[in-house]
Amino acid sequence: MAINVLLVEDDELLVKRIHNHFANTEFTIEVDPTGADALSIVRQRVNLGGVISLAIIDIVLPKRDGLQLAKELNTLTNIGVIVLSSRDSQADRIAGLAQGADDYICKPVDLLELELRMRALYKRVAVNQEDDESEEFIEYADFKLHPDNRTLITAAGVESRLTEAEHKVLICLISNAGKATCREKISEEIGQPDWSPNDRTVDVLIGRLRKKLNDEKDQKRIVTVRGKGYMLSI
Repeated sequence: MAINVLLVEDDELLVKRIHNHFANTEFTIEVDPTGADALSIVRQRVNLGGVISLAIIDIVLPKRDGLQLAKELNTLTNIGVIVLSSRDSQADRIAGLAQGADDYICKPVDLLELELRMRALYKRVAVNQEDDESEEFIEYADFKLHPDNRTLITAAGVESRLTEAEHKVLICLISNAGKATCREKISEEIGQPDWSPNDRTVDVLIGRLRKKLNDEKDQKRIVTVRGKGYMLSI
């Protein structure tokens, strides 16, 4: 079965290398060099039944902001987003995750690493895409979470789609509701086992969840437990 991938990259040499690497695999690569057509391409494939499962997006594009594009794609459909960047600081990685990316790879791109990360991400998003029409929700306190398509609905009826990382964090908190979950454990749940005390990735994701839960000001739903981590109140 072909796995459709949208590559948004204007570096012709890198595009050629990626095409050559995946030529004899199940991954089918479609290229948009500027990002100008990315949203329409994804919409067209959904309408035609040929869902694009993964998007690989360069942050610096001729006609689009790559991070903004990642955010827009994530609200459009269930799609795994990997961003590419020549910048490798923690702040840049956090910025990528904050805009909806599921993974962040620094240039120059190691194609074997890219393939392994694509396969790992596809395993997570494939189940969501296959079961996207399921009506089953996880109901907790004053919100509902659709575990298949990562849709969150608040008590006020406000609906938003979680990124893969946000979804994993919320599931982790629900599974451990009423007790503090340390940042290291949450980091492991989102596929980043090498957590360090200076890593703010988890804090950024918690902040985004609070915003979507309308819990930014009072923080009664997701509670910060000093010295221990975060807790979902019962």
